[in-house]
Amino acid sequence: MTATVLQTKHDVKDLSLAPQGKQRIEWAGREMPVLRQICDRFDQEKPLAGIRLVACCHVTTETAHLAIALKAAGADAVLIASNPLSTQDDVAASLVADYGISVYAQKGEDNATYHRHVRIALDHKPQIIIDDGSDVVATLIQERKEQVADLIGTTEETTTGIVRLQAMFRDGVLTFPAMNVNDADTKHFFDNRYGTGQSTLDGIIRATNVLLAGKTIVVAGYGWCGKGTASRARGMGANVIVTEIDPVKAIEAAMDGFRVLPMAMAAAHGDIFITVTGNKHVIRGEHFAAMKDGAIVCNSGHFDIEIDLEALKGMTKEVKAVRNFTEEHRLNSGKSIVVIGEGRLVNLAAAEGHPSAVMDMSFANQALATEYLVKNKGSLQPGIHSIPTEVDKEIARLKLQAMGIAIDALTPEQIEYINSWTSGT
Repeated sequence: MTATVLQTKHDVKDLSLAPQGKQRIEWAGREMPVLRQICDRFDQEKPLAGIRLVACCHVTTETAHLAIALKAAGADAVLIASNPLSTQDDVAASLVADYGISVYAQKGEDNATYHRHVRIALDHKPQIIIDDGSDVVATLIQERKEQVADLIGTTEETTTGIVRLQAMFRDGVLTFPAMNVNDADTKHFFDNRYGTGQSTLDGIIRATNVLLAGKTIVVAGYGWCGKGTASRARGMGANVIVTEIDPVKAIEAAMDGFRVLPMAMAAAHGDIFITVTGNKHVIRGEHFAAMKDGAIVCNSGHFDIEIDLEALKGMTKEVKAVRNFTEEHRLNSGKSIVVIGEGRLVNLAAAEGHPSAVMDMSFANQALATEYLVKNKGSLQPGIHSIPTEVDKEIARLKLQAMGIAIDALTPEQIEYINSWTSGT
């Protein structure tokens, strides 16, 4: 074991997995050209030199490239898992052994270990927090108020996390700037839609090996994640039902060609259920009671609260592991309900998460949002801030360039026309 590894503080499952992790990290990098260019610039300019930083993310091959870029920028960084089942142990090992980055993450860690890692991260006294679900920020505010004064700001890349930050701001406890990475166009249009859509179905297929064609799949929620999931499920030949609480999104789903029903009615029709709402107990006891024998249930929202697993447990007489990350609940009524990934993010619990091509743009936003916070230290008001439009467009430009795609530019005449109110019919 090298001196670097011994000096790098960590809590990972097995450092001997590092060679495999390094190989996979390098493979993911092939489709992350935007973040690579940012990393190269960071290495030259060191915009985060000496900044204590905590990143709470899914520890995957794609996240590895964000961590490497932050280190190249000069940050003193600690990486922890944002979900107990989303860590790729070989990647965590490689980040410690090959890149000298402190990582506290193990796939399958219990809640106590997860929260211990959050507190270890806060012991680092971060000036910047990169959060995924706002657990680190919430813990900071609730348990370490004396450290808030050190904080330059935070970035957040999930819908769930933004909802929590908005609640913090309403309650007057968000007293520092937070960058809303989630709503950047180069994030949610691609990561939430194409990334979640593909990786969710990938997780279901890996966990169960069921044929999706001909199945009835119920997608709970028609935000960008729900749109992507419903679209990809239809593309695989499934009959898709959407459930919604928002009348505008429900109309959109109907006009996109999907059947829209309340969950109480959809429960009797579905073969596979996917929750992507960010809310609590979207599937409840009465829905389990109405489901078919053998119905498969999973969640692709951030936290494991969308499916009321306690209600299911109360209806269950026997639980049996039937495949990796797949459990069959035999109910008192005699029928069975299959749960994938303990109700946690199915695309990370049972698969590898989003493809690196979309995470390239998401993590480019994270890296540049972090740089923006440091550059504007002291000038940003407390509250939630959008990614600057010019940053969003630059990420899109770099991505198009890497894809070999050229687009048009406005002519001087066109620029004059769109900026004038005197021209008409």
